[in-house]
Amino acid sequence: MNALIVDMTHGGKLIALQFLKLDDFNVFALDIYNTLSESEKHSLEKKRIKFVEKSFLDELNNDDFLIIAPVHCSIGSKVDMTHHEVVKFLMKDQINVPIIEVTGVKGKTSTVKMLAEIFKDLNPLILSSLGVEVIENGETTLLKKDISITPASIIEAWQLAKDYKNIGICIFETSLGGTGLADAGIITNIAENYPIASGEKTASQAKAQIFKSSVVACDFDSFNHFYSDFYKNTNTFGSNDANVNASNIKFRLDETSFTAEVNDLKTVEGDIINTKFDISTFAPAEHHLNNILSAVCAALILKTPINQIKEGLRNFRGISGRTSIRNYRGSKIIEEVNPGLNVTAIKKSVKMIMHLESPIVIFGGKYGITCEEIDEEAVAGFFNDMNPKIQLILVDELGKNIANMLKRKYKYTDFNNAIDKAAEMNSKMILLIYRSNFSDLARR
Repeated sequence: MNALIVDMTHGGKLIALQFLKLDDFNVFALDIYNTLSESEKHSLEKKRIKFVEKSFLDELNNDDFLIIAPVHCSIGSKVDMTHHEVVKFLMKDQINVPIIEVTGVKGKTSTVKMLAEIFKDLNPLILSSLGVEVIENGETTLLKKDISITPASIIEAWQLAKDYKNIGICIFETSLGGTGLADAGIITNIAENYPIASGEKTASQAKAQIFKSSVVACDFDSFNHFYSDFYKNTNTFGSNDANVNASNIKFRLDETSFTAEVNDLKTVEGDIINTKFDISTFAPAEHHLNNILSAVCAALILKTPINQIKEGLRNFRGISGRTSIRNYRGSKIIEEVNPGLNVTAIKKSVKMIMHLESPIVIFGGKYGITCEEIDEEAVAGFFNDMNPKIQLILVDELGKNIANMLKRKYKYTDFNNAIDKAAEMNSKMILLIYRSNFSDLARR
């Protein structure tokens, strides 16, 4: 049979190489975004992968070809498998341990890190936007730092961990949905339902692939707005009416406590759980708490002991540089660094500090680090309406463009000087909101 793999940019090269290992497949590739170098193409052609142009699709007989394309790619032809679905096709007989997949618009990486703490005694294999890691006997080993969260990265993560024989669970962050491999799938939220596939689809449509998991933990509001048809295999979290919700909440910057209330939660084995228990963990604001609830929901789907959940979350202290708190020259700094930063996230972050003493917001970032760009007019409008007692420092190219739209006072400086400048302004609470990959920021 013939397999045509579309899109070499977002994992297609790895998928094509996997198909070479299968009998009875001739492998064709369409580099639709023209990102491969000539040397890369030549190397793949030597391995029997035949490259075609987009015009090839016009003459294609679907009866002769299995067409595989990512969910976000519009090619004008019938697609037999998305990249997500083909990863299940390729890997379903290779991974023989429980799998959790995490998708959504915001909070994916934080949720993965919480689950890593909960399941650290099972020697988890972890794929997130921070890299591929294995935790073995409590020690974390980074197998690869810079990696995408396209579904094909699951294949790469499993290959990287081939020498680790005691992996007891896989926790995968996956963009735009799930592969169907997961025992427990998570959809953290649809904070912004942005367009994909040249405007032909939306994020919520793509992320619906997560419901191919055995059981799903879904944000309550997202479920009601987009996914209520999937009620049979779904548990919700967040709202008071959800299967997992929080009561007696006491927010603090360093540690938040609450009671997790669990009502009629469906497990992967078909059992129903009703219980409640107290949790203390790092969750300085409401959106962080929702991530905690998503992790609790998924862990309970897998029938994880409650004490194991509580201990894991007690050990979670945020992600250094991504969402964390540190002290500096008498000031407390909250860092919110995220490549997918949007207006909703900015508003929620500022809400954390608006009632604290002499707060300062440092805001800025870069362009072109994700497919989704930020709504600058909406950001500028929010800053114009923000309480004037909150001082504003803008940095880097994103900050410079926002400055041109502001009607309020602000300071502009280089990123490397911003925190020192904020400390010199006698602020006791500094909120750094920065649009970037943390790996890029760490090099500065």
